[in-house]
Amino acid sequence: MPLSAHEFVDGLLELSLQQMDSPKLVYAFLTVLATVQLFEGFIKADVDLSTLNAISDVRLPDEIVPLNYGLYIEPKMENENFTGLVKISLKWIKDTKKVHFHAYTNLLIDVKKIKLSRLNLENKTTVESLTVLKGGRLPRKDIFVLYLKDYVKKDSEYFLEIPFEGNILEAEEGLFKGYYTNLSKNGQEVYLATNLKPTYARRVFPCFDEPGIKVPFNVSIARPQEYTTLFNTRLHHTIQHPVIHGYWLDYFYNTPPISTCAFGFVISKLEMWNQAKMLQSHSTPTFYIWNNNLPSVILLDVQNKLTTAYKAINKYMNTPLSTAIVDVIAIPDLNTVRFASTYGILIVRESELLKTGVFAMCRELVYQWIGIWITPDWWTDNIVNKALANYIASEIMLDINDGVEFNGKYPMTILYSLYYELSKRYPHSRLTGMKHESRFSKIELIVRMLRLALGERTFKIGIHRFISDFKSKAYKASDLWNTLSKQAIEDEVLDSSFSILDIVESWLNLDRLPLITINRDYNSGTASVQQKVYLRERPHDVPNQDKMLWWIPIALARQDTLNFAKYCPCIWMNKTKELQISNMPIKNMFIIANPEEIGPFPVNYDQQNWNMLSIYLRTEDKREHIPIYTRAKLLHDAWNLAYAGELNFATALNMTLFLRHERSHIVWNPVFPFLDLLGRRLDMSPLHRKFELYIIELLVPLYENLGHENVNEDIWKTDMRKLTKTFLCRAGYFPCLRAAQNAFKVWVNSSNPNFEIPVPFEYICPVFKWGSMNDWMFGLERINQFPKLRLQSERTFLLKMLAGCPRQREKINYILDLAILKNISLFTDSDKILIINMVTMQSIGYTSLLDFLSTNWDYVHQKFQNKTTLWIKLITSATGKFSTQDGYDMAKNFYDKYNGQFGIAKHLVETSLRNIKEEVHWSEQNLPVIEEWIDNFLADTQ
Repeated sequence: MPLSAHEFVDGLLELSLQQMDSPKLVYAFLTVLATVQLFEGFIKADVDLSTLNAISDVRLPDEIVPLNYGLYIEPKMENENFTGLVKISLKWIKDTKKVHFHAYTNLLIDVKKIKLSRLNLENKTTVESLTVLKGGRLPRKDIFVLYLKDYVKKDSEYFLEIPFEGNILEAEEGLFKGYYTNLSKNGQEVYLATNLKPTYARRVFPCFDEPGIKVPFNVSIARPQEYTTLFNTRLHHTIQHPVIHGYWLDYFYNTPPISTCAFGFVISKLEMWNQAKMLQSHSTPTFYIWNNNLPSVILLDVQNKLTTAYKAINKYMNTPLSTAIVDVIAIPDLNTVRFASTYGILIVRESELLKTGVFAMCRELVYQWIGIWITPDWWTDNIVNKALANYIASEIMLDINDGVEFNGKYPMTILYSLYYELSKRYPHSRLTGMKHESRFSKIELIVRMLRLALGERTFKIGIHRFISDFKSKAYKASDLWNTLSKQAIEDEVLDSSFSILDIVESWLNLDRLPLITINRDYNSGTASVQQKVYLRERPHDVPNQDKMLWWIPIALARQDTLNFAKYCPCIWMNKTKELQISNMPIKNMFIIANPEEIGPFPVNYDQQNWNMLSIYLRTEDKREHIPIYTRAKLLHDAWNLAYAGELNFATALNMTLFLRHERSHIVWNPVFPFLDLLGRRLDMSPLHRKFELYIIELLVPLYENLGHENVNEDIWKTDMRKLTKTFLCRAGYFPCLRAAQNAFKVWVNSSNPNFEIPVPFEYICPVFKWGSMNDWMFGLERINQFPKLRLQSERTFLLKMLAGCPRQREKINYILDLAILKNISLFTDSDKILIINMVTMQSIGYTSLLDFLSTNWDYVHQKFQNKTTLWIKLITSATGKFSTQDGYDMAKNFYDKYNGQFGIAKHLVETSLRNIKEEVHWSEQNLPVIEEWIDNFLADTQ
């Protein structure tokens, strides 16, 4: 299920920023899951891996194309199967004696019953039959081949009739069956529905199952008398079934040309909301809401949302939909599918319809234009379609209600996640699905970049032109970019020698992002702009990085004419390493490049420009002249660049000084993950306590300004208060520790402490970290006595806090002893991995684990060396987290002492030692700078 804003923050606090396998995962958690909360389907709670499979599927030969379908389907609910007959008009593009079409393995086809008849082109009647010698599926493919006796000439037209049988599925793909409880009758009801995207139409009927093949459908569907069938088009007429008692046949109007994945129907007893209550308009289609007896007040709210969204989309697109009616079908129990939109139908999980937000519904309506009306030619083009639809829906939401639903985080959290992932040495090294979703996010940001770089008018007219050119047709991704190019050149906002396709491909062909560095010559009033690949994770040894170049829009805001209303770039950096810009402001005036994150790339400046920015932001009456997103960008860039070794850490820390007066949660969003990341880097250093005092000084003004929780306050405020409290507690802020201890006493003194955890989650970790051994043992006893009927997620949370929060070796050694040495059933192997992960989140933990392994080596080696997962986890966790020379020496001594006994973990220890050397270099370079800065900062505070 998608996360709400509250669930996101509660989940974060449940982890208490202690559970991550490495500091960088904290950053990923804060950014990626925030995006999940916002978009609930993109960078996804439900990652669309099915499309990846479709991309790898073999396409049909281009020898024959369908002209139209005649389709009859007869579902038998009680038998969980269906029969049908498809009649396809075909045209030969090339001479051939084979017919290829899609049919899933479980779709039964009797070749002997297939008929192929030639059409008279004048009157479209069949005049002769063609002999089918044999037929069958290609090995391990969903492609069925008919082998004909004779060749058929190019431009011939034939009529193919195929009877078929199939199964109604429980899984929500193809034609599937589900159940729900009828709220008015309090009884169970059955329904049938289709989900044919991306390539599930072939599970329902033989077809040419490719998105770029769009033809009309003439459809009739059988149903039980007491049911209603909803299809892509309106009902034409109904007759009683001539054979099956109690069944009726529904005949529907022909569809316009649509893809097989845009075909769909639902057979159910859901009720349509009273038509008299529907809002009628000539410019807006009628939305029929089919539902399980939901209250009218809810349905009216849904209706208003749909109407508002449609009007805004129609205004944006400047083209109304071709359908006068849209059926919105709220199915109560859709499990794996939240939306299954088809032409003229929005099949939606009921809980999605009832959410307060509008974005998801708006996106599904946009898909009626971009996805169904105009359709990507193939699944490789679908990712562009998805990104374009998502971006337009986001823009429309900003227009409808200033993006209140996004809580101010769009598009920054997408950017932060992308910056993090694509600056690794090995991006997407683990999850193919996340690579797909990351690419989608990148394309959406490229679309946004084009909209800001070309200007709103040019971009919108380009989209209008694109829709007009490809109505009821299929398009390739290049068609979109070329259409925008034509419009931009006509509007003279793009040089005629430039191409949007070239610009976009420079971004898509590299799984990286650029870094722009601007060094000003203050005497001559010029600036040098350089680009290179942005690498944050060390070492920066990515192959061929010198050859990586992008088309980059260089837009500047200047202090002397501070204007953030117009983003059109002063120049495109056309895949060159460096360019010169003249006419810079005078030497005491700053510049800001890439304001409002026009493009997905960080920007570095010379020291003087950074200093001017820092001073300006600390000036109370000037700070807000720089927009919120740009303030957030400056802060985020400075920290990232310092961590990557591109900027002095003192400069980055200077950029945080204005935060003592900053109250925008958008600006604060990137701060917390970096405080956590840097705090972990300093964990083994004497500097760590000073850094905690810096955190307290930084956060207390914000915390006091947020005040006490109010029932009706904005979600962002609640979330920000919880985050701030978590970091203050972790840093040892006394009022927070006192509140945590008082709350914990309530639990200790409760009559049944095993019943629940009555302590706010953000207070658990501080007690286990700063509290007594008795407090900690009380928590461990709760694990031992945890009731089986309680949610196991609460046990997992408690175990994470017990292992990940303590700062005392006594507690850490105790839980390691229980988990690794004692042969007790309290902890499963999964628990043991969790404990190791959590313990080694802090330097006291991984140093304790290393000492523990060394002390008990013979026993641990004998017990765990054949348990591959646990053995690797133990060895890598004990040796892989150090970042100082002392830490390297400890890990190296351990390696030398037991060399030859590590087995499969040997190369992982050697890799850890190489990585620690890189971290030691980072520490030696940056820790003295950070310490000097913090000493000066603390000297200036109370």
